[in-house]
Amino acid sequence: MDFVELGGVGLRYELSGNGDRTLVLVHEMGGTLESWDDIAPRFAGSRRVLRYDTRGAGLSQKVRGELGIDTMADDIAALLDALGIAGQVALAGIAVGGAIALHFAARYPERTSAVAVGSPATAVAPDRRAAALERVAKIEANGMAFAVEDAMLNGYAPELRGDVRRFERYRARWLGNDPLSYATIWRMLAGLDMQGELARLRCPVLVIGGGFDRVRPPPLAESVAKAIPGARYIELRTGHYMAVQTPELIYDCVDEFLRTAGA
Repeated sequence: MDFVELGGVGLRYELSGNGDRTLVLVHEMGGTLESWDDIAPRFAGSRRVLRYDTRGAGLSQKVRGELGIDTMADDIAALLDALGIAGQVALAGIAVGGAIALHFAARYPERTSAVAVGSPATAVAPDRRAAALERVAKIEANGMAFAVEDAMLNGYAPELRGDVRRFERYRARWLGNDPLSYATIWRMLAGLDMQGELARLRCPVLVIGGGFDRVRPPPLAESVAKAIPGARYIELRTGHYMAVQTPELIYDCVDEFLRTAGA
């Protein structure tokens, strides 16, 4: 792990692996680069793997006030520049990380070879925004413990808790989030409307739906795939925090996609 200051913002990252190709891994809201612990080493045998804590998450700089998804995508570009990684990269992202990866592809098409996303959080339905923002305000006032039971029930389904230690570790890490930063990122999501840019994407895209995802059920993931020209959609026996819950399954699916796409 290492740290870098980019434009006055400190980010934690890890660059591992070897090869001419680079894969950027973008974690879910409430996650950290550790969300990829059981996946990154599998890819590192054949390519460089860049994973990082998004601003506001993990040990990266905390955020307050307004935050836009342009900024989140620009952080990836700045990281690539700082590390001397030129040319096109592939990206994989989960939930909000999926939205960031897709937005990077739209904002930097010349730097993107392919994108794989799981349960991408590209928008909040208008009729759900008021309730979502009310919940976020309660997290700010009461801390992450206020929302942990619902977050785990809907995002980490009991059907996926066979590895009890893995679940307990993730729950504890989730509780360690800075509630104000978490709320800031949630408000960014609540204001998103990526429908237009999804239709303009031209790189190969894989969208994964989680059969046990009660945060963003498969029909929402499939609707994102349908909005992207030529995108492939697949549903797996996984949940919202799929990189943590079923790493072998996610690795196999994304690896096959990247190989097929030549990315």
